[in-house]
Amino acid sequence: MEGLAARVLTPPIVRWVALLGLCAAYLQGGINKALDFSGAVAELGHFGMPAYPALAAMVIALELGASLMILSGRLRWMGALALAGFTLFATFVANRYWEMAGQERFMTANAFYEHLGLVGGFVLVAWHDLKSHIPSSSAS
Repeated sequence: MEGLAARVLTPPIVRWVALLGLCAAYLQGGINKALDFSGAVAELGHFGMPAYPALAAMVIALELGASLMILSGRLRWMGALALAGFTLFATFVANRYWEMAGQERFMTANAFYEHLGLVGGFVLVAWHDLKSHIPSSSAS
């Protein structure tokens, strides 16, 4: 069974598709924000952030740029840590379930912990990428 799982799950395309899945929300979000820039600026205000066009442009650049870093493999660890930090910050800004009640609290708590899962996934991507670039130490 382990051999079958290894044959199915270890081809490079499977890894890339998994990374694409991890980045999908950020690619979709960055593209949607770029196509509706005034909506992206308004979204910042909705979540209590300064509704500055420059800040919205930075969010778009971060979502798209870091995703492309992860997918291309260029500085993958840096892109992954950037999205981990962004997601952690955004989770505490947008998903404050402890301030809510009822069904809204339940739904927002689910989103909060799902986003923490994304943070963990990005940290694992960074860890794996950095670990794969560390040269093996030889005995002296």
